[in-house]
Amino acid sequence: MPENSLQELYVEQLRDLYSAENQLVKALPKMAKAAQSDALRKGFERHLEQTKGHVDRLEQIFSAMDESPKGRKCAGMEGLIEEGEEVSREQSGSDALDSGLIAAAQRVEHYEIAGYGTVRTFAELLGDEEAVNLLQHILDEEKETDEKLTELAKQVNVQAMNSGGKSEMDEEGGESMRRGKRSAKAKSARA
Repeated sequence: MPENSLQELYVEQLRDLYSAENQLVKALPKMAKAAQSDALRKGFERHLEQTKGHVDRLEQIFSAMDESPKGRKCAGMEGLIEEGEEVSREQSGSDALDSGLIAAAQRVEHYEIAGYGTVRTFAELLGDEEAVNLLQHILDEEKETDEKLTELAKQVNVQAMNSGGKSEMDEEGGESMRRGKRSAKAKSARA
């Protein structure tokens, strides 16, 4: 195959996604462990299995092109994973932890959707129909995961809001009741 700048860019972008997916294979078990909701934990576990499949499909593409999947580390995914870990640390034990994990996971999904949409288009332009099909399959799974996270967020975010609101009200109500009792005791002591 003659040297082609689009071909070179395509291979670089595929390597970047390969690195991103491998980083995610390591990060998803940590996210699953941090999740408080069973549904979110199971979602992360399912996506881990999908992600391993994405790595396999990328390896098929590289093999067909007789290229190595190895390249430099995907800095974008590295940053997104660091942000997710930061959310886990900062929200640990908080009612909003799962909301934060979902937000971090959706950033990852959007990053992957952009990347896979780009390389699928490159594959189309370069006439690699097998890669187009494999990349479209991955892209469809990434979009489906994003949609599932959106649906789960609707429940988790409401629970975090209601739980946080209830705790504050309980604290405020408890303090109000304590002030009322102190006031009543002071009045009866004066009488």
